[in-house]
Amino acid sequence: MRLAATANAAYTASLAVSELLGCKQCGGGRGQDEELGIRIPRPLGHGPSRFIPEKEILQVGSEDAQMHSLFADSFAALGRLDNITLVMVFHPQYLESFLKTQHYLLQMDGPLPLHFRHYIGIMAAARHQCSYLVNLHVNDFLHVGGDPKWLNGLENAPQKLQNLGELNKVLAHRPWLITKEHIEGLLKAEEHSWSLAELVHAVVLLTHYHSLASFTFGCGISPEIHCDGGHTFRPPSVSNYCICDITNGNHSMDEMQVNSAGNVSVSDSFFEVEALMEKMRQLQECRDEEEASQEEMASRFEIEKRESMFVFSSDDEEVTPARDVSRHFEDTSYGYKDFSRHGMHVPTFRVQDYCWEDHGYSLVNRLYPDVGQLIDEKFHIAYNLTYNTMAMHKDVDTSMLRRAIWNYIHCMFGIRYDDYDYGEINQLLDRSFKVYIKTVVCTPEKVTKRMYDSFWRQFKHSEKVHVNLLLIEARMQAELLYALRAITRYMT
Repeated sequence: MRLAATANAAYTASLAVSELLGCKQCGGGRGQDEELGIRIPRPLGHGPSRFIPEKEILQVGSEDAQMHSLFADSFAALGRLDNITLVMVFHPQYLESFLKTQHYLLQMDGPLPLHFRHYIGIMAAARHQCSYLVNLHVNDFLHVGGDPKWLNGLENAPQKLQNLGELNKVLAHRPWLITKEHIEGLLKAEEHSWSLAELVHAVVLLTHYHSLASFTFGCGISPEIHCDGGHTFRPPSVSNYCICDITNGNHSMDEMQVNSAGNVSVSDSFFEVEALMEKMRQLQECRDEEEASQEEMASRFEIEKRESMFVFSSDDEEVTPARDVSRHFEDTSYGYKDFSRHGMHVPTFRVQDYCWEDHGYSLVNRLYPDVGQLIDEKFHIAYNLTYNTMAMHKDVDTSMLRRAIWNYIHCMFGIRYDDYDYGEINQLLDRSFKVYIKTVVCTPEKVTKRMYDSFWRQFKHSEKVHVNLLLIEARMQAELLYALRAITRYMT
C-alpha cells in the first residue's frame, strides 16, 4: 500500500500548509510563506462541490477500509484524488466500477495511443464547455508526451483527429442524426482513416466524457486547486472571515440558509415526498389491475416525447464558450435541439430492434475486448443501485422511480421501450425535476444551483448524486446506441 501511504502523505502535507497559513477554510493568513516571498494558492471555494456542503462529503482520512482502498486506487491511476472522485464516493460500488472503466479506457492496452485518448477527452468535454475536464486532460495529455501545439486549437491537431470533430459534435448534441455515412467518412479517409477498432475506442471515449461533463455540471463540481478558477492569491481577513468567503458569497451568516427554491418550508417538502410515495403505490396497484394495449403504450410515448420538447428552464440562455475551451472544437453555434421539432420527423429508435444487451455490447467487446463488459457492469450498477430509502423513508422499492428517470432520458433521445407505460413518467417526475434532468443531460453547461436545489427538496445529497449517476449512464447508453447502430449498418 505504498501508493496509499503517498496519498496520505500528500494530504497530511496539504493540512500542514493550511495550518501554517492560519485559515482552516482557505489557508489564508500571514505566515512563513510571506517571509519567504512564496505565493501559495488558496482554495477559492469550500469543498469538492458548489452544490453540496463540504461537511456532507466524506473527508479524506476519515474513510472506511473500502473507501480508503478506492481512494488509493484512484490516486494510483491518476496521480491525484480529483473532486469527481470525492463526490462519487457517496456510492462506493459505482465509483469502483467507474474508476476501473476509466482506467482501462485511458491507460490499458487498446487501439489508440495514450495521447490520442486524452486529446479525445479534451474534445468531448469542450463540446459542453466543461473547462474542469478540459484542464485535467490537458495536463494528462502533456504528461504522456502529447504535442503542446495541438492545444492551440483543433486545427493544429492531426487531420485524423480533426475528422472526428463532426462525430463529436453530433454525438454530443443530436445523436439521433448519426448515420452510417458519418462512419464511412471516417473509415475511408485514405491516409487519415480510422480502423473499426480505433473508432469504437474513440466513440466510447466521446460518450464517456460527454456524460462525465453532465456529472461535473450536475453536481456543481469545483475546479481543482491547481486549475484555473480553483484558487486565489488574495490576502485574508476582513472582519471575522476571509476574502475568499466574500468572493464566493459564503458570508458568515452561513449560512443565511436562504432557500433558493423559493423559501419552501420543511413541511411542504415533506408532503412532496409523501405525495410521491403515494403515486408510486397507486401506479403499482394500476399495474396489477390492468395493462394498457400496445397502441395505448405507443401513444403515451409520443405524448411524452412531444411534452419533453416544452421542458425548459427560465434560466435557459446561451452560454458563450471561453476561447480556451472553444478552440478544441469547431462550429461553436451547434447545440442541442429537441429530437423532433419544426416539422422534422426522425424515426423512433425501438429498443426491441437494436439494444445494448443484444447488439451494442457484443460489438464493443468484439472490436475493443473487455470494454463492453466494463461498460455493461457500470450500466447495471447505476440502474440497479438502491439503498431502499427515499428521503426519511426506509424499506422502499425504488425500481419504478429509477426506471421512470432512465426511460425519460431515453425518451428525450427518441428511444422507446415497447413494454413501458410512459404515462408513469408524468406521475412520478414533476416539472422542476424534469427541468433539471433535461438540462443536465442535454445542456449541462446551463445547470445552476437553483435547479439542483429545486427538485426533491427533502432528499439527501447522496440521493441527488445517485440521480446524477442514473442521468449520465442513461445518456451514455443513448449516445452509444445511436453510434453503434450506425457502425453496425455500415458493417452490414
